[in-house]
Amino acid sequence: MSGEDDLREPDQLAGVPLPESRSSVVGHAAARAKVMAALAASRLPGGMLLHGPRGIGKATFAFDIAREVFGRTGDESPEHVAAQMAAGAYPNLRVLRKAPRDTGKGFYTAIRVEEVRGLIEEARMTRGRAGFRIVIVDSIDDCNPSSANALLKILEEPPPETLFLLVSHKPGGLLPTIRSRCQQVALRPLPDAEVRSVLGEGPGVEHAVELAAGRPRRGFEALALGENAGLTALQGWLRGPANGGAAVYLGIADALAADKDGAAFAFGREMLADWIAAEARNAAGSGQNARLASATALWDKATAAFADADEYNLDARQTLVSIFDEIRRHAQTHLAAAPVR
Repeated sequence: MSGEDDLREPDQLAGVPLPESRSSVVGHAAARAKVMAALAASRLPGGMLLHGPRGIGKATFAFDIAREVFGRTGDESPEHVAAQMAAGAYPNLRVLRKAPRDTGKGFYTAIRVEEVRGLIEEARMTRGRAGFRIVIVDSIDDCNPSSANALLKILEEPPPETLFLLVSHKPGGLLPTIRSRCQQVALRPLPDAEVRSVLGEGPGVEHAVELAAGRPRRGFEALALGENAGLTALQGWLRGPANGGAAVYLGIADALAADKDGAAFAFGREMLADWIAAEARNAAGSGQNARLASATALWDKATAAFADADEYNLDARQTLVSIFDEIRRHAQTHLAAAPVR
């Protein structure tokens, strides 16, 4: 990256190609095959909701689908289309993301209604190229209520030969009417081998794959962090939080909270959220109602604790310790007899 002028999105990772710059998508073969079958049969819907955990390649999937649609419905070479898309200059593609602030420093905190209204005006105009027009919203979770409602209006009556690809990390938080207007495409975390394929070769890749938990973006973040002792210790503790004393996680809290605004602390928060979410899914799948109720309560407590810490600038170490205490209590009650994973 040469500087802030190169940034197209607020959470862009230095040195990592943007989704529109990748030549292909890794994984998600079954979901891609279904979309390609609909394209081949000329049965594309007006909107698709691509949903799944953050960092698994949903935006990359969206741009890959866009290239295929342009290639099959337009009259330009795939190489030319791909090059223009990577440059953000293909006339039939519009990407909605959080926009850079008018001051030129930083990004707005949401996709604003002004941008959606501009999109609607463009949709009424003649297309710049032959073939479909595509709008990628990355992500629709970033829309505020006004922009979401404005987007709903065009989803209800999309222009001919126009496809909306909506990326969502939390589809449950979207307007039900938006979900109902789109064909839903569920994407899942990748196997380790596919994550490794995305990350490439080099020192630290195997450790990054372990920390990625099926999310290539997390793998890139882990590579940027290098060998972080706090995260490695957290990973080990979460394999069996019912075991051992509190001294282990007190040390983890000390290590991660040393820089509460740093990347390691944010990464650790995501690891905790992932563990609790996985535990809730496992409890639901096993039919253990008490375990599920405890995991659900644990999720609520952890979410509230982090939210309060952010809002009131509370002590990061104590916040982590309180969450570790709750995880350990849950594990000793419901997982003590389970083998360490």
